[in-house]
Amino acid sequence: MPVAVGPYRQSQPSCFNHVKMGFMMGYAVGMAAGMLLGTFSCLRIGMWCWELMGGIRKTMMQSGGIFNIFVAIRMGIQY
Repeated sequence: MPVAVGPYRQSQPSCFNHVKMGFMMGYAVGMAAGMLLGTFSCLRIGMWCWELMGGIRKTMMQSGGIFNIFVAIRMGIQY
């Protein structure tokens, strides 16, 4: 498929740029969801202070790491 060129010779983002953008968007959304879910789940089991922060951080990294893969694949397929 040919790439359209704008009025000021600006080309559209490449497929790799779309995948990169999906990767970062997925990571941000996954970390936000992980923060909410991690906070509630850690408070529910009775964690407090440094233990709570470690549990939230772990949940944020896990959910961000999983969700970014799915969004990056979706952006690559969409392109």
